[in-house]
Amino acid sequence: MASSRGFASVTNLDISSTPSSRRYNIIVPQFYGKLIVQSCSRFSITVCSIQNPRFVVAKRNKIREFRLFNSVELDRFVTSDDEDEMSEGFFEAIEELERMTREPSDVLEEMNKRLSARELQLVLVYFSQEGRDSWCALEVFEWLQKENRVDKETMELMVSLMCGWFKKLIEGNRDLADVVDLLVDMDCVGLKPNFSMIEKVISLYWDAGEKQRAVHFVKEVLRRGIGYLNHGKEGNKGGPAGYLAWKMMVDGNYRDAVNFVIDLRESGLKPEVYSYLIAMTAVVKELNEFAKALRKLKGFSKAGLIAEPDSENFRLIEEYQSDLLADGVRLSNWVIQEGGPTLNGMVYERLLAMYVCAGRGVEAERHLWAMKLVGKEADGELYDIVLAICASQKEAGAISRLLSRMEVTSSLRKKKTFSWLLRGYIKGGHFKDAAETVIKMLDLGFYPDFLDRAAVLQGLRKRIQQPGHVETYLKLCQHLSDENLAGPCLVYLHMKNYNLWVIKML
Repeated sequence: MASSRGFASVTNLDISSTPSSRRYNIIVPQFYGKLIVQSCSRFSITVCSIQNPRFVVAKRNKIREFRLFNSVELDRFVTSDDEDEMSEGFFEAIEELERMTREPSDVLEEMNKRLSARELQLVLVYFSQEGRDSWCALEVFEWLQKENRVDKETMELMVSLMCGWFKKLIEGNRDLADVVDLLVDMDCVGLKPNFSMIEKVISLYWDAGEKQRAVHFVKEVLRRGIGYLNHGKEGNKGGPAGYLAWKMMVDGNYRDAVNFVIDLRESGLKPEVYSYLIAMTAVVKELNEFAKALRKLKGFSKAGLIAEPDSENFRLIEEYQSDLLADGVRLSNWVIQEGGPTLNGMVYERLLAMYVCAGRGVEAERHLWAMKLVGKEADGELYDIVLAICASQKEAGAISRLLSRMEVTSSLRKKKTFSWLLRGYIKGGHFKDAAETVIKMLDLGFYPDFLDRAAVLQGLRKRIQQPGHVETYLKLCQHLSDENLAGPCLVYLHMKNYNLWVIKML
């Protein structure tokens, strides 16, 4: 593979004679990737007159010079014992491979029996140095694969070297095509680590602050159709698009993650199906953060710190939330179209979370039942949360359907469900319904929390002038008193025309 690219060694012999040996300096062209570097490194060798003059033995101090290169830390791989045990065949193999006059596989085939497993590993390390032909290391690894001589240690070594190359390319701001080409070559020689090298490259770009280049890298990977495997299965983050979207979510850039995946799909690059699910999760998180911001805004407005939002602000708020929901629905449709029915449960689960965060009770209830129909049962508390949202919006049909499942639940679960229903009515300002819920709970032997009871009484008192509220208030006070949950109450009426006060104690 290397010789087909036309590499050739250049030598400059500086000869100094001694009775027993001659010293030479061989100038070796520096290579990195597929580009020839202008500078050269010098490689000292000694030819011993007492041996075959064709045989070359590298000086031992040259091994120590290896430790100065930047692509990997050689100290992790070469020990003093390794230096003592290096055979003459090792140094001869290095020199033959450096010459580039024959295919590396031919050289290694010829010297197979003369090189130990450790020496073959060190050949990989040698050619991983900056200034050496790194592609030769890939060819050596390919030959080792064919000869079935790649053990766990050799695989870990080669993966470490590859990670070093990718890091060097990215830190050196090399062209994106070089990084992708190296991925392709890695796959061609059968180097398949137990993790995704694509994810590793994305992380290197992301951690270096090159976020836009990470996006371009993913687009190039998808454009070339480079395979994504993780232990033979799709990983939890789905692939290059899903992994980058997940990285964006970790940084809190939820909207960017959604727009990134949608942009890939609409530009025809077809990201992995799991990336749509990750983008849907990002929609949920963005809606949740948006809801938190709205609650803070309402709190500041109530405290008089800011002005009440006007109609235009409310329109913009509603529009932003609707756009997010529309993106989530679009992503869900793509999952169902491309992923098949096995993913429907995860789709409905995310749609449910979206509508819960957006406070859309009817839509949330619909997806609760959709989940149930595909065999994915939601947690009991989720039913209660949706019930509270529907109660705040006084959706009688949805409330009735959700309460129907209480018949087969435990007493503790029933009390929790009634408590959520009660708080939903309180939040929506439906205090007559809230009072009826309190009375029903008391009849069933459930005592509402003190704060909930107080909130209902206070809400009814503020509305006692409205038709029907007096009767509801008196009825509630009577039930609370019967259960020793309220002390005596004074109800009074002032007749202004007669300046008359009518007072009654309950």
